[in-house]
Amino acid sequence: MRTNVYIDGFNLYYGCLKGTPYKWLNLEALFDQVLPKNDIQEIHYFTARVEARPNDLEVAIRQATYLRALATLPRVKVHFGSFLASAVRAPVLQCGDDGKPIRENGKLVVKRKPTGAVAMEWVHKTEEKGSDVNLASHLLRDALKNASPFAVVVSNDSDLLTPIRDGATGWWNYRRPDSTASEWKR
Repeated sequence: MRTNVYIDGFNLYYGCLKGTPYKWLNLEALFDQVLPKNDIQEIHYFTARVEARPNDLEVAIRQATYLRALATLPRVKVHFGSFLASAVRAPVLQCGDDGKPIRENGKLVVKRKPTGAVAMEWVHKTEEKGSDVNLASHLLRDALKNASPFAVVVSNDSDLLTPIRDGATGWWNYRRPDSTASEWKR
């Protein structure tokens, strides 16, 4: 069955691949292996170009290398959103002796000043913008054009559920990278 694949790159990486030997994934080989009965027509990979971070100066270089590798795969098409960095004030979390945030009743514990006010600090906030909208737009466009009878969406973004449902009943396969990590890591 002819199939198109739509991948939220940040969700795939952070939900399944980071910290594993599988982050340099050949997407064509992966989906040919995971979906052997499907004829994979196109693999749409949605991401944003990252910037170097103080704790990881080479992150942008590694991503650019991976994106160049993806460009050599004829069925993979890379689509870009934006990567934003900003300074925001955020509450400081209480941490244990291990340096990890403390939770009470499942909730993070915020540090307080002697006055009882929440302790706040300026933090470097980064976020990816637009990839989910680009993915949803391509998904719906392809559904309207009958680009393929089957689509696979790889994301953990619940904002995509409406475009998936609106595409066509029984047409979409929503796969969450974090819930199927063992399957994707074979």
